[in-house]
Parts: sequence; C-alpha cells; structure tokens
Amino acid sequence: MLADLTVKEFLAKTAGNDPVPGGGSISALNGAIAAALTEMVAGLTAGKKKYEEVDGQMRSIVVEAASIRDRFISYADKDSEAYKNVFAAFKRPKDTEEEKADRSRAIQEATKEAASVPMMVAEEMASVMETIIYVAHKGNQHAATDVCVAMMSARTCILGALLNVRINLLAIKEEAFVERMKKKADRLEAEALRIETKLLDWVKTIL
Repeated sequence: MLADLTVKEFLAKTAGNDPVPGGGSISALNGAIAAALTEMVAGLTAGKKKYEEVDGQMRSIVVEAASIRDRFISYADKDSEAYKNVFAAFKRPKDTEEEKADRSRAIQEATKEAASVPMMVAEEMASVMETIIYVAHKGNQHAATDVCVAMMSARTCILGALLNVRINLLAIKEEAFVERMKKKADRLEAEALRIETKLLDWVKTIL
C-alpha cells in the first residue's frame, strides 16, 4: 500500500514507469499535507495563554485534522485502485458480442468509479478550507504562513482531483452523470480558488 511507504519510497514509485501512483494519488497526498499543516498550527495555538479564548476550538481541530490526514492518505491508495480497475476492465475478453457488451459495461462502471473517487476527494477537501481560514485568523500568528501553505496544498488537492474527474468524464456515456459531475467540478474549482485568494490576500496585510 502507498500509505505504508516512506516519503522517499513514495516519490521513487511515483517517478517510475508504473502509471500509479499518478496525479490522483498525488492530489490526495496534498490533501493529507494540508490537514497535517492545519493540525500543526492548531497544536501550536492550543495551550497558549495568548489564544486561550480559542483553546477549545483549536484542540478540536487538532483531533479533526488528524482524522482527515489519515483519510486522505488512504485516498491515495483508493485512487490508484480505481485506476487499476479501469485498466482491468479494458483487458476483459472481447471475442464474442456478449463479451464485448460485458466489457463495455465493466469499462463504464469502472470509469464512473474512477471519476467518483477524485470527486469525493475534492468535495471533502473543499469542506476543510474554511477550517484552514479559521486557523489562519485565530491561530498562532507566528505560523500564519504555514497555514497559507496548507491552503495552497488544499487548493492543489482539489484542482488536481477535479482534473482527474474531468478526464474520466470524457469516456462516460451516461449524459446525466457527466453533466452533474461537470457542474459540481466547476463549482468546487471556483470556490477553492476564491477561498485561497481570500486567505493569501489577507496574509499579505500582516506580513
């Protein structure tokens, strides 16, 4: 499993000739990094007298961010598995008309899953962005730039995941599914860019 690799091993595997881990897994990894940095800054805030009025919230964020970090590490594997399932579907026999029909159905189902996994990643990370904003504004100001890197990692996670959604939609024949996913992707992308800009504009006022 990718989650069990060291950073060095993960990067070496990414650099290899195997198509997984690819952009989807790296997007999920960026989500884990965003959660880890948010967790760190919340931890650097909790227990400090200067920030005692947000102590409870920061302690809660530490716990929540740790859980998110673990989930996004697992999503790196989930994305790779989805890709492998598409590849396996394409390798199914196609000698008879029945086999061709079965193969086509398997490809469509696997491709829909390969689009749904990164969409799940993007949606969940989008829900974390307001927490990152909160930690930036209310957390330890000595670590404000660390939270900004968390936000940039979150944005990369979302935009990267949405690219994977969109490329898989090209091969899906179910028009209603494609249209629904495209609209959701457009909305998530616009919102991620808006929130990131909001934070980066703010941090420039304190640096």
